[in-house]
Amino acid sequence: MSELLLEATDLARHYTVSRGLFKPKATVKALNGVSFTLAARKTLAVVGESGCGKSTLARQLTLIEPPTRGALKIRGVDTASADVKALRRDVQMVFQNPFASLNPRKTVETTLAEPLLINTTMTTLERRERVAALAAKVGLRPEHLRRYPHMFSGGQRQRIAIARAMILNPGIVVADEPVSALDVSIQAQILNLFMDLQDEFGTGYVFISHNLSVVEHVADEVMVMYLGAAVEVGDKKTLFAQPLHPYTRALMSATPALRKADRRERIVIHGELPSPLNPPSGCSFHKRCPLAVPRCSEEVPQLREVDGRRVACHVVG
Repeated sequence: MSELLLEATDLARHYTVSRGLFKPKATVKALNGVSFTLAARKTLAVVGESGCGKSTLARQLTLIEPPTRGALKIRGVDTASADVKALRRDVQMVFQNPFASLNPRKTVETTLAEPLLINTTMTTLERRERVAALAAKVGLRPEHLRRYPHMFSGGQRQRIAIARAMILNPGIVVADEPVSALDVSIQAQILNLFMDLQDEFGTGYVFISHNLSVVEHVADEVMVMYLGAAVEVGDKKTLFAQPLHPYTRALMSATPALRKADRRERIVIHGELPSPLNPPSGCSFHKRCPLAVPRCSEEVPQLREVDGRRVACHVVG
């Protein structure tokens, strides 16, 4: 059985925001009670439309912000009572825009060596050898190490960003839309690179994406989020073969497919995503759900086991 790298229990992050000079402050529940686990050599994909809490979850997992509620354990260590600086070495992040995440004034070699300089006692020679070896693994040539980020294409920059994330050999990598800014022809190369590095280093990935075609290619388990909460969590094959939650089914039906046999009947969701400042009562999806019943507007559904996955829906099952 694979080592358990990450365990989130009822993880939540709330923000207090001002609504104007004479109005009381409001609470935005950007993340509202999410629970999951991640094992070594496994990929958990987090999907959902903009505003569902994916990026807030990424900030929680990378220890940028403390949770408002709940618990987060990394390799069994509770982050609330541990040395956060030491744990951060084991959780790294790959961002959506590789050009914005790389320092334009530093060469590739300096960028990759910096985490080693800060976090290890390696000598200069050892750092250079480690940087050169990892650069080769991600497809960079020796002469690339002396160049600056603006001298590379988008795909090459993302390779540099991936190498920087992997340089400390972390157990967990959080990838926030890592291929959405790249050409389709380059996306497959970067995804295959992620999978090759996972096989070699045993890394666990939390892969955040809105592209279900990408998710189907890389994920082992999928968590579908809506307005800060998980609505369906399950094995990739099970979830893609037969999505149960009405929101998941609508997302799947909107995914383009080249083969006619793979196309699903289109399910149209009417209305906009509710404001997190004023979420609807009961199930947060009930005002847009084609299957909604009176109970949905009154009672918040909890995740429960249905046909081999967990679903938060009163109607399903």
